Amino acid sequence: MKLTYRVEDGARLGALLWEFGPGWRMISSAMLGGGIGLREWVLNAQVVAGYSRMDPVDHLVSLGPGGGDGVGMMTAASVDRYVRAADGGVEAFATVGLRVPTWAAAPEGFEDPELAPMRVGTINIVTVVPVAMTDAALVNAVMTVTEAKSQALIEAGFPCTGTASDAVCVAVPVDGPEELFGGPRSEWGARVARAVHAAVRSGAEAWRSRDLK
Repeated sequence: MKLTYRVEDGARLGALLWEFGPGWRMISSAMLGGGIGLREWVLNAQVVAGYSRMDPVDHLVSLGPGGGDGVGMMTAASVDRYVRAADGGVEAFATVGLRVPTWAAAPEGFEDPELAPMRVGTINIVTVVPVAMTDAALVNAVMTVTEAKSQALIEAGFPCTGTASDAVCVAVPVDGPEELFGGPRSEWGARVARAVHAAVRSGAEAWRSRDLK
């Protein structure tokens, strides 16, 4: 896996590109390449807070490396300030923006007017696990990522479970014995949880000290 920060000619904002190549399976909630399947790259593109294009998938494809299937997500957070954390072979990368934090179980009909113009992820997490996983374990791993993210945000002093449009991607190799579990008390799920928790908490604390002044 190769991670690069790139700015296209004439572009105002940059993007993070993880190039995995063949032999990787991913689960993601992203607009481009979401679901479970074979993927070769992941793109986390920074866009303006008032992003209003009606073709976000086509936009992400145009920003991608141009070969193979990949995952594409967007955020208004500064992607060059991403945070990486690792635990026992698991790597987690997070871009954290918390201008409009929210609780998942908000009252029916709740709509924050500040969120309306920006339907792009503000906390995006990419997690790389060095062992193969079953589909069920991948779903379990996404749950673990989300729980660890929420724990980190609350511990950092944000009364929220995230933002209304966060995105997640978990990447695992195709080859090798498949792990059956990805929950926080399984061997690899615990490592996922600790890596994600460390990355998101660090990103949240940095965002507070930088953006709330």
